[in-house]
Amino acid sequence: MGKSKSRITNWPEYNKALTNRGSLTFWIDEQALNLWCHTEHHGGRGRGFQYSDTAIETALMLKGLFNLPLRALEGFLNSVFSLMSLQLTSPGYSCISKRAKTVKVNYRPPCRGAIAHLVVDATGLKVYGEGEWKMRKHGKEKRRTWRKLHLAIDAATHEVIAAEVSLESVADSEVLPTLLNPLRRKVKQVSADGAYDTK
Repeated sequence: MGKSKSRITNWPEYNKALTNRGSLTFWIDEQALNLWCHTEHHGGRGRGFQYSDTAIETALMLKGLFNLPLRALEGFLNSVFSLMSLQLTSPGYSCISKRAKTVKVNYRPPCRGAIAHLVVDATGLKVYGEGEWKMRKHGKEKRRTWRKLHLAIDAATHEVIAAEVSLESVADSEVLPTLLNPLRRKVKQVSADGAYDTK
């Protein structure tokens, strides 16, 4: 099975998209900023929410994107608003924690139908542990330990359909059946590099 390669022809747009991934302000859109503060009355007794559901959703998205603890997330948002010269503040970490349990975040549901094109590939994962620390501390040579992560991805939706971790000594072709056999969906085409070919 040959590995299909798509040729990039729109380099300026492609480079801009990759650059935006590292931008702090790219992930907070204008609509989220306009709806940051809660303006509607909840209809009951007591004080209403200060921050909208959109604000909490945005905060939770940034938390997952940058892998931030709640307190760091609060500081992160306040620093971004300061850089953007906006008179907005982040919800407190306790507010985000409480509202995260009730706010409705729209996640994309997983697809259930047939898969037109499945792309399979693997990457090496370096295992860190006691031996790595000893080598850095005392300069002793030690054989590195690796694992291989095998992924099967729907080319149309970019959804990870299956994942498998193997020892570095296991051939990719041995992992392919373990990766694909549990799937209960029809797959029309599979693309992978030559290491997965058993012929």
